[in-house]
Amino acid sequence: MTDRGRSALRQARDCITVGPSSMRWDGNHLIIDINEMGAPPLITPVRGRVTLRPTGLTAVEMPLTEDAAHIWRPFAPTAHIDVDLAARGWKWSGHGYFDANFGTRALEEDFSTWSWGRFPTKGGSTCFYDAERLDGSVLNSAVFFGEDGQHEIAALQPKTRLKRSLWAVRRETRADTGYRPKQVMNMLDAPFYSRAMVQTQLGGEETTGVYEALDLRRFRSPLLKPMLAVRVPRRPSWRF
Repeated sequence: MTDRGRSALRQARDCITVGPSSMRWDGNHLIIDINEMGAPPLITPVRGRVTLRPTGLTAVEMPLTEDAAHIWRPFAPTAHIDVDLAARGWKWSGHGYFDANFGTRALEEDFSTWSWGRFPTKGGSTCFYDAERLDGSVLNSAVFFGEDGQHEIAALQPKTRLKRSLWAVRRETRADTGYRPKQVMNMLDAPFYSRAMVQTQLGGEETTGVYEALDLRRFRSPLLKPMLAVRVPRRPSWRF
């Protein structure tokens, strides 16, 4: 991840290029070409291609605040993914998804914490969004997406505590009553953020999916911003 200036951006109907990396639609495939450098302590090239083949696309946009200042956009909640990076052990294929968040205010202006999860379930995928806003209100949402991209409101299983991350970020996800979710793979650990593969049970179906927890109270700390700048370097002068 690299912050770049406007000069590094090119955009067309089916393609967006940011610096040396790009994303483009080729028929019904999304092709992501990556040419970046890893962050400390592993400052090594990250190069290769990710190809995403959605089973169906959605037209869903979920407002995360009442004034829609923050939006979740699940483009392809269910997809097949091929990863081919130029590094040993970084070639694999499997179940994937493609989504995005965007908005008109910084996240820390409106949220205290949030957790999100996307779990493969029979016939598609189930997504959970749980958030605590600074004004004291909460967001608790569950959506099921069929393989064709159609969606419906899903059952909200009880919130169930998940073991804290290595940085002691509070985590909880949804699970059937009496079931104890568990982390099966750590993907990213930061003082304010955790991303992991988590195993849970939904409607009697055991499933493993991608989960994230974000603590925006910690993120607001002036002590953390310099750390983030190290992990996500800025390259404002990049030119084509």
